[in-house]
Amino acid sequence: MSGKTISELTNEELLDKRKKAKNANIISAVLIGFFVGIAVFSAIKKGLGFFTFFPLIFVFMLMRNQSEAKELDKEIKSRNLHF
Repeated sequence: MSGKTISELTNEELLDKRKKAKNANIISAVLIGFFVGIAVFSAIKKGLGFFTFFPLIFVFMLMRNQSEAKELDKEIKSRNLHF
């Protein structure tokens, strides 16, 4: 599967990749909640500072990686597959 674009994947590969992306999305959601919690706790206890904004950088990075799952969903819908 390396080097293939999403449109070049077979139906089975596409569904398998979507299943893996769904698991990664759950892990990302937990991490985002954890990092936001750290930022809020830091802001309440110590005010605005480095540890308030540093975890939010990771939140931004995790949210940027969510675009592949959206592309997979579009391709699955265009092929009328069900996951």
